[in-house]
Amino acid sequence: MPLISEPTTVFAFLIGTLAVLYWLNTLPALRSFFKILPPVIWAYFLPMIASTMGVIPSDSPTYSWIAKYLLPFSLFLLMMTTDLPSVVKLGRIAIIMMLAGTLGIVVGGPIAYAIMSGFLPPEAWKDLATLSGSWIGGTANMVAIQQSVGLQDLGPIIVVDTVVGYGWMGVLLFFGAFQERFDRWNLADRSILDGVLDRVNLAGTSTKSITLPSLSFILGLGFVATVISIRIGGVLPAVGNPSVISQTTWAVLVVVTVGIVLSFSPLQKLEEYGASKIGYLALYLLLTSIGARADVSAIAEAPQLMVAGAIWLTIHVAILLAAARIFRAPLFFVATGSMANIGGAASAPVVAGAYIPSMAPVGLLMGVAGYVLGIYAALFCAWILGQLSLIL
Repeated sequence: MPLISEPTTVFAFLIGTLAVLYWLNTLPALRSFFKILPPVIWAYFLPMIASTMGVIPSDSPTYSWIAKYLLPFSLFLLMMTTDLPSVVKLGRIAIIMMLAGTLGIVVGGPIAYAIMSGFLPPEAWKDLATLSGSWIGGTANMVAIQQSVGLQDLGPIIVVDTVVGYGWMGVLLFFGAFQERFDRWNLADRSILDGVLDRVNLAGTSTKSITLPSLSFILGLGFVATVISIRIGGVLPAVGNPSVISQTTWAVLVVVTVGIVLSFSPLQKLEEYGASKIGYLALYLLLTSIGARADVSAIAEAPQLMVAGAIWLTIHVAILLAAARIFRAPLFFVATGSMANIGGAASAPVVAGAYIPSMAPVGLLMGVAGYVLGIYAALFCAWILGQLSLIL
């Protein structure tokens, strides 16, 4: 019997673990450590270790409730608070390079799977499909695709995402010192960088102290949208053989689309009260529950998947460089467009700020565009991988 098994106590353990992680993240002595291995990674692995050691159960009603409700809840709040008009103002080159990065992920995944299929387990297409979600937008899309394709264990993919994804981020940061040399070789028009900051909304979102009415409204709206989307998804048929769009996926698609539509309404202003932060809290709590159900032995698959990930990333970079050559894009947009996909809204501002310090907000907006597009593009990539699994 696990040390902790009562559902509410299990919930307290998970959210307590998350609280300690983000408190540690605020300590100056640990800042460099968490830059290399962010709290979101530990939010998965620490509950996995706890369940393996018998502290918490590997199966609990708590996990089922969290899995059913918190993913659509978090996605709804994240999409509804997106500032899409500012994304559009980024300009033609920024959007082209971000889309080129997305194309590299959608195309590269199936090619990498085709090359490595003889060395991977039969169900490995689900792992790569889930990784496509992470590499087109970040953690929220990764979890959405995981549930869509029915992948049981995220462990190997989180290892690949950490080693390959963050390794690539390090490479991009290194090449920041050579951007002027690259731009001269590429005959890039650096003048397009000058107008970007003037076009986007740099005033930022004003923040207000959260109040009981605002918190009640955010939670109420989020959970009402979640329950309605689950009900709608429950009456729609599964699509694909193997199934890629399940009833859970329909619920996610409904809630994401409604959230994007509402981002053009006055409800987007709920971001002033920190609505997206509540969404991220729900998402990371979901990740702790997924970790608690993980199978440690599955991580043994990571080396083969890591090779596939490296091939995949190479194709992504090749397509980005080809687009940069065709459109004479500065290296700034190559690097930021890549990280807007691979790392999402958390990492793209870091890379953008390393290249041009004042352009970190541009990286954030490109990352936001990545996770808005991600759920649709990653589902398409997952469908291709599913079809390949029937052939190879």
